[in-house]
Amino acid sequence: MKYQKLLCGQLYDGVEDRLQPHQEILIQDDTILEVGPHTASPQGCRVIDLSHLTVTPGMIDAHVHASFFDWREIGKDAVYYSDGMRALAAAECARRALSGGFTTIRHVGWFRQDYSLDVKRAIQAGYIQGARMVVAPHFLCAPGSHGDSTQSLGVNPALSNFLEKQYPTMGSGADFFRNAVRHEVKIGADFIKIMATGGFFTPNDSPEDIQLSDEELRAIMETAHALHTTVTAHAYTSQLVSKLTEMGIDGIEHASLVDRETILAMEKRDVYVVPTFCPYDEIVLLDEEKLAQKSPEFQRKLRYYRDRLVESRRLLIDSNLRLGYGTDLVVGYQNYECGREYSAWLRNGVDPYRALKAATAENARILGLEDQTGTIEPGKLADVAAWSRDLLTDHTALLDCAFVMKEGAEYPAHSMLD
Repeated sequence: MKYQKLLCGQLYDGVEDRLQPHQEILIQDDTILEVGPHTASPQGCRVIDLSHLTVTPGMIDAHVHASFFDWREIGKDAVYYSDGMRALAAAECARRALSGGFTTIRHVGWFRQDYSLDVKRAIQAGYIQGARMVVAPHFLCAPGSHGDSTQSLGVNPALSNFLEKQYPTMGSGADFFRNAVRHEVKIGADFIKIMATGGFFTPNDSPEDIQLSDEELRAIMETAHALHTTVTAHAYTSQLVSKLTEMGIDGIEHASLVDRETILAMEKRDVYVVPTFCPYDEIVLLDEEKLAQKSPEFQRKLRYYRDRLVESRRLLIDSNLRLGYGTDLVVGYQNYECGREYSAWLRNGVDPYRALKAATAENARILGLEDQTGTIEPGKLADVAAWSRDLLTDHTALLDCAFVMKEGAEYPAHSMLD
């Protein structure tokens, strides 16, 4: 047996909303054995001095698109990226996320094949280093929807129609989507991701579009739940989010244009929301320099919906919803810069402890990993991160990782502020 002891300057354990001074974490192999001010000292125990740092559970990002190397190249994906290139990008994203203190990431699908399930398995087997991955390998979507990257090729119908056939979960009709869910579960998907509406990033649709019929949505959810698999949906407006809530959706990604009545309905049914504040911060907080990095269509939509984005964000923050932590970085920042969302939460006035809870214990619950990770407690996996900045006052704190451990193994830590 291998024993390690971490000496913590301060400890946020993911359970209590406080920083506990001078705590120790005793680890046996890959598991936390004991936590307290004075833990046992087994013979041969390795001691790691983190007394100058704030120690937390390994962070979790619940909304990552891992399948690209650089956000400036996303426009090339439909034609120039191979499946193998996407797989390599997913592996690199997982490696870099881990170095930033995020020991788990949830990959919420991509437009084309990316072999993300193989990347996940290679990490699990120890062949490559990276954050633990929870994976939905493909979007379930309709042609021409937010999940169809051939939108940009619509001026070349022959090429666009040919590339559509490379999308295994893009189609129409309830029967198609029942089979798509079965296929995703068969190949090992951890959950199902629906592109239920248009979006801001894609050029030819609107966040208010409803891009799947009621019959298609019901077929997806009924099939997934019958196979004991959860479903989350990319959705923005009250009209669609209310419909999905009534149908029994497990979670919503974004919910950026919802009203109070819809939030109350989600609270009643315990639907979680991963609000992904970061991608809309430029318009909510009016950062013209960052806005200029987005496409003209993206900027136009953000400006058009700004008042509703501001109001819905306030309602989400003031709600009793289970809010998860997810970045959704596809423009302006790299996909592995997972600490960016913490900055957004704090700059929008969210209590730091709520943000920390979202990125640890709450995300573990959303991902179905609450028995393994998300808190520093005996019996949990030794997923640990440590930070040199003040987590309660410095909105950049989760961009400056000083130490990271996953399942008892220490990995190189890297500051995203370098």
